[in-house]
Amino acid sequence: MGLRRRKYGNKKIQAGGQVFDSKKEYKRFCELSLLERAGEITNLQRQVPYLLIPEQRAPSTEVYKKGSRAGQPKPGPVLERKVMYVADFVYEDNGETVVEDAKGMRTKDYVLKRKLMLYRYGIRIKET
Repeated sequence: MGLRRRKYGNKKIQAGGQVFDSKKEYKRFCELSLLERAGEITNLQRQVPYLLIPEQRAPSTEVYKKGSRAGQPKPGPVLERKVMYVADFVYEDNGETVVEDAKGMRTKDYVLKRKLMLYRYGIRIKET
């Protein structure tokens, strides 16, 4: 069985013990790393998760019987899983936090998550 082609044609890159989702993401990481070493930006981070919508659970009438949570209600079954956005890069530029995504293709899921980032956190994602 051969290797499957990725949906949008991007190829994972492994460099310096790290894995990048595309050549574009790796190239941007190299650029940002240089800027950080030059002191232009600070606190460069990769793959930073943001919670957009928490998981939704059914109500439960059960309570814990033992331990430190005795008497507290047990969570009900998960109805909907949480929705996360994982930023390619987060860094500080002149005291301002920048959330950046190395985009090749703007999928419908991405566009919705971009809107939720603005709504929930007041963050506009910088697309490169």
